[in-house]
Amino acid sequence: MNKFWIILGHTYTTRIKSKTFIITTLITLILIFALTNIKTIIDVFSDGEADQIAVIDETNELYKPLTENMKQTSEEIELTLYDGTEEEAKQAVEEEDYTALIVLTMNENKLPKATYYANSISQSSLQTTLEQQLQQLKAMYATEQAGVDPVALAMINEPVTFDTVALDKSAKTEEELNQARGIVYIMLFLLYITVIMYGNMIATDVATEKSSRVMEILISSAPPVTHMFAKIFGVALVGLTQIALFLGSGYALISAKDEATQELFAQFGIGSASMSIYIYAIVFFILGYLLYATLAAMLGSLVSRIEDAQQLTMPMIFLIMIAFIIAMSGLATPEAGFIKVTSFIPFFTPMIMFLRVGMLDVPIWEVALSIGLLIGTIIILALLGAKVYRGGVLMYGRSSSLKDFKKALALSKKEK
Repeated sequence: MNKFWIILGHTYTTRIKSKTFIITTLITLILIFALTNIKTIIDVFSDGEADQIAVIDETNELYKPLTENMKQTSEEIELTLYDGTEEEAKQAVEEEDYTALIVLTMNENKLPKATYYANSISQSSLQTTLEQQLQQLKAMYATEQAGVDPVALAMINEPVTFDTVALDKSAKTEEELNQARGIVYIMLFLLYITVIMYGNMIATDVATEKSSRVMEILISSAPPVTHMFAKIFGVALVGLTQIALFLGSGYALISAKDEATQELFAQFGIGSASMSIYIYAIVFFILGYLLYATLAAMLGSLVSRIEDAQQLTMPMIFLIMIAFIIAMSGLATPEAGFIKVTSFIPFFTPMIMFLRVGMLDVPIWEVALSIGLLIGTIIILALLGAKVYRGGVLMYGRSSSLKDFKKALALSKKEK
């Protein structure tokens, strides 16, 4: 057991002190800071002034209601009635005295019509806002021409009352589903990124040690299972260190903005969801990591070059990608048949069964069965991986085929 902790500690400290870990951690922390202060950053690079729009109203009646509507909608757009010719207004736009020019007219049906002039039409949000306000004016004029009572029209356009009531008393409410959906969404992304990043880290770590020709000494001094799981848990601690840094800094930065914190936590359901969801998240996250990390260590032991490790781990990456895609589609249809079936496939279980328990009221026997199959698969991979690992770490030269399993198993038997 002492050898396990020595290898684990060596793996952890080596990775923590590496330039790759320090650089990626710093870059990610900078990105987190930027995202949590995106509005402030945008304000710094913007002039802080509203877009000045010159308006030529050939109807002499559209400018006033359009201006009133715009004041209620956006403070970043300011309309100014231009006292001059259209050509002079275009020249003013070209000289950047105004952001744009809009000419208001009536079409053959006596309904509002507009022409928009600007040096560049890339400001789609500005154009969309103006178009929406003119659409409201058009609807108002069309209603008056048709003699329709505005009150009656408002009642017609009012959204229908559509209440949802689950007859099953154990079924989640709409609010609970929204809360669960947010947590499931976070968990899926976290597991997906963790497996890809740290699974590759384990495989490349083993390949790197083999390239330094010190693996024979390590294997002779410690059993393969001890060495393999020390690597897995060592890298897991590296991952947990990074995740703790990211979550801690993000929470600290967001907490400084009270309104943003409440809005973000309410959107993802954090703090208001049931405790069982958090427990399932931890269980499936740990089991999912162990499953793919064991597979990554086994695959990494078959190669002695980082390039070959990345190629050989591609099937593992494809598995987690497929699970992620299925889980993402299942957020909208968690009761679909293919979601239920794939939730029992061990390589998909961590994501898809967690999706189901988060969104639905899943019978406990189904959850227990899926966890049992998942643990069983991890044990099988661990036993098989220990044999492959013992022989694989002694294999050198170019190796990028899964056929090398047989060769690794043969070397493992000779070592006994």
